[in-house]
Amino acid sequence: MASSVFTGAENLKLPSGLGFVGSNPYLGCFPTKKNVLVPCSRRLGTKILTPPRCALSASRPASQPRFIQHKKEAFWFYRFLSIVYDHIINPGHWTEDMRDDALEPADLFDRKLKVVDVGGGTGFTTLGIVKHVDAKNVTILDQSPHQLAKAKKKKALKDCTIIEGDAEDLPFPTDYADRYISAGSIEYWPDPQRGIKEAYRVLKVGGKACLIGPVYPTFWLSRFFADVWMLFPKEEEYIEWFTKAGFKDVKLKRIGPKWYRGVRRHGLIMGCSVSGVKKFSGDSPLQLGPKVEDVKKPVNPFTFLLRFILGTMASIYYVLVPIYMWLKDLIVPKGMPI
Repeated sequence: MASSVFTGAENLKLPSGLGFVGSNPYLGCFPTKKNVLVPCSRRLGTKILTPPRCALSASRPASQPRFIQHKKEAFWFYRFLSIVYDHIINPGHWTEDMRDDALEPADLFDRKLKVVDVGGGTGFTTLGIVKHVDAKNVTILDQSPHQLAKAKKKKALKDCTIIEGDAEDLPFPTDYADRYISAGSIEYWPDPQRGIKEAYRVLKVGGKACLIGPVYPTFWLSRFFADVWMLFPKEEEYIEWFTKAGFKDVKLKRIGPKWYRGVRRHGLIMGCSVSGVKKFSGDSPLQLGPKVEDVKKPVNPFTFLLRFILGTMASIYYVLVPIYMWLKDLIVPKGMPI
């Protein structure tokens, strides 16, 4: 599994785009030389070096939630997906080696660290956390009781605190945790900036957030299904959200299944691990208006059912993509692009 880390996020002028040293456009701008994020222009002696920009198509704004990005649809989506999540979904998108690699930026160096795992679901990511932190110091939060029921059955997580809650309105006091971790959850947040703002609030000074999520595809058919299904942010959007929330030392690490050979054109359900440090106590300096989605507001049953069906159909495409890439990895000789 290939991974790379981009640093110096604070120097970016967003959302104008990203420049990468040694970018390969065939791999969706996957760096092949130095894995360092740099400003789009840099003076080198008497010459101006302008690294190539990622040729990414514009994604739908995060303010336009997709069919399963709404909390109510996501709730029922996972009501059924929880049955097969660990055995069918994870093997294609979120393997144990990917998990361990993605958690590395969280710096889980002390077993006494207080950790909140937001959107923890069945506890697959939490199993990686408790390798380094005592389970009694870990809280798993998710809006799906069906997913959490799976987590409660895992022996290694029996000492964890498991609660239902909303990632955009966390039930923790300000300056509460040493680490905030969220994997595979942001794609369902109607307002991702609000969720990351909450991550900043609940952390102690010096605390670190590590958010793992999807990346937006460049291939036209994958873009279509991504926009129908749920939120697939661009890499620069993650960095912008973290920076606006007040985080410093923001870094983005690329991850992906090893059989993809670094290919990112189809997007990835788990494609990057973004981390940042809280430097000052208190709430985030970012001020936001009312929440995008009121889960208590009545919905039209017909509209809900239609959205749910369309979103679920779109998700099937992303069940097939890793199988397709796995077959290509078997067929195409090693060292050749797929």
